Amino acid sequence: MSLIEIKDLKVHYPIRSGFWNRVTDSVKAVDGISFNIEAGETYGLVGESGSGKSTTGKSVVGLEKVTSGSIMYKGKDITKKSNRNHLDYNHDVQMIFQDSLSSLNPRKRIEDIIAEPLRNFEHLSKDDEKLRVLQLLDIVGLDADALYKYPHQFSGGQRQRIGVARAVATNPKLIIADEPVSALDLSVQAQVLNFMKKIQREFGISYLFISHDLGVVRHMCNNIAIMNRGRLVEIGTRDDIYNHPLHIYTKRLLAAIPETNVSQRKAHREARLAVEQVYREQQDKYYDEHGDAYPLVQVSPTHAVALPEALAQQIVQEGEVKA
Repeated sequence: MSLIEIKDLKVHYPIRSGFWNRVTDSVKAVDGISFNIEAGETYGLVGESGSGKSTTGKSVVGLEKVTSGSIMYKGKDITKKSNRNHLDYNHDVQMIFQDSLSSLNPRKRIEDIIAEPLRNFEHLSKDDEKLRVLQLLDIVGLDADALYKYPHQFSGGQRQRIGVARAVATNPKLIIADEPVSALDLSVQAQVLNFMKKIQREFGISYLFISHDLGVVRHMCNNIAIMNRGRLVEIGTRDDIYNHPLHIYTKRLLAAIPETNVSQRKAHREARLAVEQVYREQQDKYYDEHGDAYPLVQVSPTHAVALPEALAQQIVQEGEVKA
């Protein structure tokens, strides 16, 4: 059994209008997505801003109300509050937020920030609590003098590591990492990502790693889902997504990855422009008349893509998409 099973998850926000303020339409932030996260793995959820990936993460952790669908944990649907309390779900699932500064209370010292989940769930003595906070600071590479400082006294990378320390304080089973390094420079990104991998090895934690950066996701994740307009357009292993992309949106995201080889800069730019041209000309083939992605079609045991039936059959028969 998977650690988390997400089935046909929908999060719709009502649009009200008219004199009676009635619901006349809805914004489909998340529109029927399904995927599983295994114990100890890092599952990547990728998409551009507004694709619905952060809403998905907040729904899993319980910060967004689910319109329909289920989130199964230990065989129970935790969209029902009674099940979430019974399973101690809030203890087992934690979150690392994108904005490290606004997610840390500016009026609290670091000791109190990291100790907060311990006080909620562990009920340790003061000495044991302080020892545990010191251990957590050591895990993320911060000195003991950080205990008595405030969030504004740290750099962005250090604050993000404090967020990681707070998230792992209760030894959770799953951490939702929502764009955890997007606001950091490259050297600090690598530092934070390496700490996250180290912690995963030591504690066997699973991550739902949410990002728009396919370069970072390649470093972190073995299984990846591509999200666009509230729906999943492609799911597969790292090899499936990076070496055999089938959806035009996935190809567009991959083409946007910066090229570090300066000698290949011109060729990479031409390839990116070519992919963008194809996207503009052919995107209608990959979305229905309402602009929504088609249902996922399984093209291999590990690879599924959102395509119309005719195009999906062509892929299954020939193994590749013909332009």
